[in-house]
Amino acid sequence: MDQETTNARAFEFDGNWREFAPIAFTNLLLTIVTLGIYTFWARTRERQYLWSHTRFIDDRLEWTGTGLELFIGYVAAFVIFIIPLGLLNFTLQALAMRGEDGLAALLFVGIYCVFLYLVGFAVYRAMRYRLSRTYWHGIRGGSNDQGFGYGVSHLWKTIVGSVVFGLLVPWSMVSLWNERWNKMSFGPHEFHSNASVTGSLMGRYLLAYLLPIVLFVGVAIVAVLFGASFSGNTPQEMQIAAILTLVLGYIGFFVVLGLIALTFYAAYFREVVSGLSLGGLDFEFSARTTDWLKLFIVNFLLVVGTLGIGMIFLGYRNWSFFVRHMQAYGTLNLDDFTQSSTRAPRQGEGLLDAFDVGAF
Repeated sequence: MDQETTNARAFEFDGNWREFAPIAFTNLLLTIVTLGIYTFWARTRERQYLWSHTRFIDDRLEWTGTGLELFIGYVAAFVIFIIPLGLLNFTLQALAMRGEDGLAALLFVGIYCVFLYLVGFAVYRAMRYRLSRTYWHGIRGGSNDQGFGYGVSHLWKTIVGSVVFGLLVPWSMVSLWNERWNKMSFGPHEFHSNASVTGSLMGRYLLAYLLPIVLFVGVAIVAVLFGASFSGNTPQEMQIAAILTLVLGYIGFFVVLGLIALTFYAAYFREVVSGLSLGGLDFEFSARTTDWLKLFIVNFLLVVGTLGIGMIFLGYRNWSFFVRHMQAYGTLNLDDFTQSSTRAPRQGEGLLDAFDVGAF
């Protein structure tokens, strides 16, 4: 049976924050009582709700991961990776204090390379785990690739993207996105990603790249002119004026820089998602810069206005935003949609939690 996705939205989310609130507050309370240990079970309950209220074509998603998997994955990652990295960091400080700068510099480079490798490895493994625990029509996703090669790619592509004055960062981001998704599958179908760095995307990046220089020069000129206008005032008034200029310039610098960076990321995410396909389906993400800006502003006000308690709703809001702007076009033959033959990982995204980075 072929499922058409052209006349109706392929993705829909029908969750309600009032229904989600009891889950969120219970998770918060139990996390506090257990000194953070319940975090992994809280994340599982949250995903079960979000997945079950997300419809793709004609059926809802199902999250089958467990809190114990996430907990074991985190403990394993902490023991195997984080503790050794911490010991290496102490060794680095000891070498520096003893004046062995050459060895300290060499060790620092080694730690940095290992860190970049592990971040890439963690992101890949988290994606693989999440797809393997996401079911639709009783069918799951996954990957047979363990992610070791992707960790190497993340290492050298991140370095190459940064060394040429950062001008190849867009290429690095898009290339790594393609590599991740081209190793993933859902059911019998493999994902295909062929996103590229378009002129529009590179233009937005260059704007964000050059803006700090332009803003710095602009703020310096304004400060000089502003100071000249107060040349006849008392030293105290001039000091107050200088402080106000610095504060306003500092705030304005990061606000404008953040807005420009957001325009780049919005274009980047639209580009990479539009290059993604699965079987006969092509995906698209419609959120523009203004949509992302509204999301971030409301999230910020929610957290600040509730003295931090509103953070428990950020996962709900971010997931809802993602699903509302996600779309798929084409046809999918459900008769040919069989169970994935990939090997499902036994632990959760522990290394990703340890580094506190996102999988997507």
